[in-house]
Amino acid sequence: MKIYRNIEEIERVNNAVVTTGTFDGVHLGHQAVFDVMKAEAAKVGGETVVVTFFPHPRYVLGLDVDSLKFITTMERKISLMEKAGIDHLFIIEFTKEFSRNSSEAFVTNYIINPFHPKKIIIGHDHHFGRNRHGSYELLLNLGAEYGFDVIQVAPLKINGVTVSSTRVRNLLEKGSIAEANKLLGYEYSIKGMVVHGNGIGRTIGYPTANIKVGNEYKLIAANGVYACRVEYNGQLHGGMTNIGFRPTINQSSLTIEVNIFDFNKDIYDETITIYFVDRLRNEVKFNNLSALKTQLAKDKKKAQEIL
Repeated sequence: MKIYRNIEEIERVNNAVVTTGTFDGVHLGHQAVFDVMKAEAAKVGGETVVVTFFPHPRYVLGLDVDSLKFITTMERKISLMEKAGIDHLFIIEFTKEFSRNSSEAFVTNYIINPFHPKKIIIGHDHHFGRNRHGSYELLLNLGAEYGFDVIQVAPLKINGVTVSSTRVRNLLEKGSIAEANKLLGYEYSIKGMVVHGNGIGRTIGYPTANIKVGNEYKLIAANGVYACRVEYNGQLHGGMTNIGFRPTINQSSLTIEVNIFDFNKDIYDETITIYFVDRLRNEVKFNNLSALKTQLAKDKKKAQEIL
């Protein structure tokens, strides 16, 4: 996949089939749009193009910034789009100046002029441009003028529920990991650097890697204990992760700590990725460390069964 961060970098794209959006989560609904793009590109011997934005428009415009959390970082988003088989990715730097582009100016200057699209594909509820005034109808009018077709993809529903980034976020915030993963089409993950904790886990036989997440806008799933897989140095290991405040030892700040099964390496200051599989239980305050150790043994057994 070729990645462009300004118009001057863009190479000639043959019979471009284009979509645009923020694509938080790159969930199954987004992937359905990509599947249509790839099918349409195959018909005309074309290439697929995704036009997206960074930073997120809401962040730049100061809209609900306090509650602004995303399922995927840009790094993860790029990886998922490449895995989905997208040929070209154009990441526009979203600024307040850029936000003043009308919907028509955005399509003309950032899609039509650089890519000369054969087709533009959009999701069922997609709006774009200044004040989100851009619509399917606007694209149809521009398509008639500039000679491209427009296809609107129907919503993807699973068990009667439309797949959306908002739906996935709500599930993650409740800790419904397994259900969220079904809508994502992959396992929700957190990537971070291993930092020093207080070492209590090691004293009771369950050493943990404490994770510092570098992106403050990364959505962290609900507090609780989870069965997970941990990627370190290209290999996957089973594990269990606790997200929360460790009430048994009166921890005051949120921590993410993972016990990696059958693993005994010093990985401080290294990066790992935790893939969440299912939620085991709520975070609980135990009377003492002995009671915590007993519960952790049960958690480990259950996690291993799930994994």
